[in-house]
Amino acid sequence: MIATSLGPAPADVLLADGSIAVIRPLHPGDSPGLHDLHEQVSDDAIRMRFFSVSRHAAHVYVDHVLSDPETLTLVAERHGRLIGLATAEPMSATRYEVAFLVSDEARGHGVGTLLLEHLAALALGRGITTLEADVLTENHAMLTVLSGAGYTSRREFDVGTVVLTLGTATSAETTALADAREFHAEARSLAPLLHPGRVAVVGVREDGTGIGATVLRSVIAGGFTGEVVAVHPRARDLAGVPTYASISEVPGPVDLVVICVPAAYALDVCHDAVAAGVHAAVVVSSGFGELGPEGARMQHELAALARAHDVRVVGPNCLGLLLNHPDLRLNATFNDTVPPAGGLAVASQSGGVGIVLMDLAHELGLGVHTFVSLGNKADVSSNDLLAAWYDDPEVTAAALYLESFGNAAKFARFARRFARRKPLLAVVGGRSDSGSRAGASHTAAAATPGVGVDALFAQSGVIGCRDAEDLARTALLLDQQQLPRGRRVAIVSNAGGMGVLAADAATDEGLVVPEFSSQLQARLASLVQGTTGTSNPVDAGAGVAPRQLAEMVDAVLGSDEVDAVVVVPVATGVSDGSATMSELTRVRGGHPGIPALAVPLGGLPDAPASEHPITTYRTTASALRALGRAVRYAEWLEADAAVPPATPPEEAVAARRVARDLLGDAGTRWLGATETTRLLAAYGLHPSGHTAHSAAAAVRAAQAVGLPVAVKVTDPGVVHKTELGLVRTGLRTVGQVRDAYRDFRDALGHAPEVLVQPMATGTEVALGLVRDPSMGPLVMIASGGVATDVWNDRAFLVPPVSQAEGARAVDSLRISRILHGFRGAPAGDVAGLHSLITALGRLAVDVPELAELDLNPVMVSPAGCVVVDAKVRLATPVGPDTSAPRQLRPVP
Repeated sequence: MIATSLGPAPADVLLADGSIAVIRPLHPGDSPGLHDLHEQVSDDAIRMRFFSVSRHAAHVYVDHVLSDPETLTLVAERHGRLIGLATAEPMSATRYEVAFLVSDEARGHGVGTLLLEHLAALALGRGITTLEADVLTENHAMLTVLSGAGYTSRREFDVGTVVLTLGTATSAETTALADAREFHAEARSLAPLLHPGRVAVVGVREDGTGIGATVLRSVIAGGFTGEVVAVHPRARDLAGVPTYASISEVPGPVDLVVICVPAAYALDVCHDAVAAGVHAAVVVSSGFGELGPEGARMQHELAALARAHDVRVVGPNCLGLLLNHPDLRLNATFNDTVPPAGGLAVASQSGGVGIVLMDLAHELGLGVHTFVSLGNKADVSSNDLLAAWYDDPEVTAAALYLESFGNAAKFARFARRFARRKPLLAVVGGRSDSGSRAGASHTAAAATPGVGVDALFAQSGVIGCRDAEDLARTALLLDQQQLPRGRRVAIVSNAGGMGVLAADAATDEGLVVPEFSSQLQARLASLVQGTTGTSNPVDAGAGVAPRQLAEMVDAVLGSDEVDAVVVVPVATGVSDGSATMSELTRVRGGHPGIPALAVPLGGLPDAPASEHPITTYRTTASALRALGRAVRYAEWLEADAAVPPATPPEEAVAARRVARDLLGDAGTRWLGATETTRLLAAYGLHPSGHTAHSAAAAVRAAQAVGLPVAVKVTDPGVVHKTELGLVRTGLRTVGQVRDAYRDFRDALGHAPEVLVQPMATGTEVALGLVRDPSMGPLVMIASGGVATDVWNDRAFLVPPVSQAEGARAVDSLRISRILHGFRGAPAGDVAGLHSLITALGRLAVDVPELAELDLNPVMVSPAGCVVVDAKVRLATPVGPDTSAPRQLRPVP
């Protein structure tokens, strides 16, 4: 009998040297490879693993692994050869003994750590919470792997050995360490793509027409500092560069190949590139996954070939690649516009949007470091690029245009890590809701695609923008200005109406336009005679001279009363536009720590270049929109970055076991009240009260909880119970309880299950969860009761959720003023509400079978929080699974 070790699907992983391996379950055909692995490793490796140098014992163990269905087994495979083995054998139902073996040539590249990560996740999914390993004290490499992965551990020493005990649950530490390793590996893997010394362009027509010839001309015109060659089966000199019949014939190594041939020939070119040892390719060619099944098949084959030989691929169906830093200057695109060199790294899933972004950067003078057109994302994704750009000192910010996230949970982690170090801007296409979501819960109906994106961005520190122009102008502000220290903004203009409109735009962005102190107002009045307004916005008057206007701005910048200044100079017949902008730039240089923006109108020129420039905009709305985004990003950086709480692994395993048991073989089902309580009770999210299935039982339940009571039907198929008369409240006698049950029975035509609850008072809040197929789980906090459908007063979060994130979401609601005590009323148990929100986030992570949940209403009073009603739908997990093993990408 062959042990199949059913578990996670095979996953590509990056090793520390940048090569690609596959971690997968054991296959029936792995016997020769597994024996070969144990035969080829050194005697010292055998001794460290088996505590002796007996090859016979090693091969006996291989036979045992291959035949024992109780042993959890994962292997690491690279280039068709097994390079690692991880096993876990039962010691008890929740405790397994683990062992690892890594081939000699793969040691030191992270194979053991990656096997441990995936084995721990596989074990946890089976309900195994503890792993134990016996390691020789001299086996420093394995001790480092086991103790350095971040899992909770305990050491016990015996004669010559160390017994290590590890928990299988991931933690903030395990995730952070794993992500750090992956960031390093991505940088190594993508080095040939992002730092090539020699580039080959394939698909250049001899007559100079077509995309291939255009790309080659772009490379030449851009002044690529490395060496470029062309590949053509017949020509020997294209565009003045050396030309060869195949990549294999190019003398010396090629780092990057740009493929512009028709899709049908692209795979042949990739085979040639693999044979020549190329490790990076940009496939500009179209005609792949975007055109249907046959194109998808070719794309699949291309990706599989590339990954099998450690080749990283951008595209296919893309605009190309621009490496704009001065030491490279590679424009391998078919777009002529090249922006100035700078620190912004850009990735776009759309070639058209990429062209617009490059044009805008060129127009605005926004410095770009790298531009990658992702195309169909057969391999390289935005996640990969964020990892590679993270430690690049020349990349100061990143901007993304995305139409899909791939692994949204991974994007959230990578984005948060990146945004803590450098600004990350993004535009997401396809966010509109083309219709109401098909779902019976209030949460599902409210969770539009845009809602999930906004929630993910807000928690991850991503600066979300409306469109390409919005992104470019916000990036320009972040490039030229310091981050604001707060929300206070001064508006200074020589046209009062424009100042008023600018103040309105600032308020719309959540900025504060404070009234200046009397001292500052007096100072401004003394600078310009005839000033019509000094309180903020400042109206300097149409006749103000350039130097006078600049002195006013200088006074405001130096006042310590604002965090940013927006100047709106308007051309008049008595003003000198050039002098105005020059004077403003002069005084701005004395206050480099405060953002300064200008909106010159009526034909005034932009502010001149300066070491500390004024960022120029064409409209006050765009200027203040960019400033508002910078303020919110600065606040996110300063906010509490506390780690969300995690459920103890034993409890998480038990919760998922309950969910699987309740779901059974059904693809999806709504739970009854008793089942709901069974699932939610461990998290403190279950409704109060007792269930009953008859009038007599309802009376007994009412007497148990204490009159007065509420009685409601718990049929999971009923959405709006109140409107249907299936809820009775304030029942003060057993006779009223008995009558209510009988009325429900008559209305429904059968004896229903009811929930009998003590009456609860307080502010009604709704909590909910929905699992989006692409985004994963979303937690909702909203005004509760009937207000849920009437008020648009809700916030969404991506679990897991920290206390601080839950608190910020609650405070963002209009209802928060009531929760905190309005007009002298006592405050509700807001801290208890925060705890419910974090518990709901834990439940979403622990139980991927939880598809929809509504807790509505939750009554929040000074005495505590009471869940009054709950609806739960379970379903077979589809899409991102937050409890699944970490993985780079699925194997094609």
